[in-house]
Amino acid sequence: MKWNNLGNWTDYWKHLRSVLLDPSVDAALLEKSLREAREKIPVPVLWLVGKTQAGKTSIIRAMTGSETAEIGNGFQPCTRQSRFYDFPADMPVVRFLDTRGLGEVSYDPVEDIRYCESKAHLLIAVMKVADIRQQAVFDVLHTVRERHPEWPLLIVQTGLHECYPIGGRHINPWPYDREPLPDSVPVDLKRALHAQRATAAQLPGHAPVRWVAVDLTLSEDGFDPQDYGLEALWVAIESLSSLGLENLLSGDEGVHDLFERAAHQHIVGYATTAAGLGALPVVDLVAVSAVQAKLLHSLAALYGQIWDKRTISEFLGLMGAGVATGYLTRLVGRAVTKLIPFWGQTVGAVWGASASGATTYALGKAAVYFFVRHRNNLYVDSATIRRIYAEELERGAAVLKDRLRGKSE
Repeated sequence: MKWNNLGNWTDYWKHLRSVLLDPSVDAALLEKSLREAREKIPVPVLWLVGKTQAGKTSIIRAMTGSETAEIGNGFQPCTRQSRFYDFPADMPVVRFLDTRGLGEVSYDPVEDIRYCESKAHLLIAVMKVADIRQQAVFDVLHTVRERHPEWPLLIVQTGLHECYPIGGRHINPWPYDREPLPDSVPVDLKRALHAQRATAAQLPGHAPVRWVAVDLTLSEDGFDPQDYGLEALWVAIESLSSLGLENLLSGDEGVHDLFERAAHQHIVGYATTAAGLGALPVVDLVAVSAVQAKLLHSLAALYGQIWDKRTISEFLGLMGAGVATGYLTRLVGRAVTKLIPFWGQTVGAVWGASASGATTYALGKAAVYFFVRHRNNLYVDSATIRRIYAEELERGAAVLKDRLRGKSE
């Protein structure tokens, strides 16, 4: 079914029920729609430049909260010298692009720069502070900044503890945004930090260059906290971009449960993809419903729940299509009115993007409540699941707001 205006939401719920209970969507047509959707709202790309063992994998783990972020397993080649890592893999929220080969005599960055310059949203250089041989990294940064002087640059200095004296511990509170660095910073560490920063000051370009010093370790390393400097890293990323990645990857403040965080990341990935489908000139409700069905199936697997016709029917019955339809028309319509100050030719696409993304987000959050209660053999209250859907529908529109505003300008 095609839809090119405010649509008939009763039909939408009928299609969602149909796709859930009888999944017969044409896989090739769905894949084509997904490719078009990702062109409409592309996945943010962070381009990581640094030598092997500089700490790029540790940064990905810390940002995503995923212990499975392994460069050897998760990355796939995209040029002769670069690999990308989609997270989450099925419907990604962010794509990390890793340039390898730095320091090798045969490495020429031209091909990678040409590939990355059309895809990257933020350039991040990673340097182990104890490694004084960083010329290969600076050579690449010099080439990039000459070609793109308008690109901001974030330089992450890693492995601070390698310059601590014997028995040294992290300095609290984190002091590395102060200039000059305080006397509490060990002399050898201070010297190494300054040397790298002085070299970077000679790079061309007029866009800002920001530094952040981190020590992202494993529990067996014996340093507390293990994510030392992570908060400063997030502040730096948010200051140089408008991606809002911390919220997209971490969820509500205070969320520490691994299942809940992983569920949030899956929900955001699917919601963004659905928003891309909604941004197409003519929205295919079957494709949107198929994406939502895949989300619910992935959440069931995450929480170890059987997702069969009986469970699906129970979930849909608790949700109540009539109630959800009323919430959708009222809340998403209001969110889009706030989003753009005029109604023109693009409003249908923007409304469709917001509606598709917000409903996907809200369905996912309602499903998390449903699966958690089921997993713990607890009663699932229909009023509660509908309230969660209503609240998360508006929150979902807000989460996607910046991305949609960027596409409407």
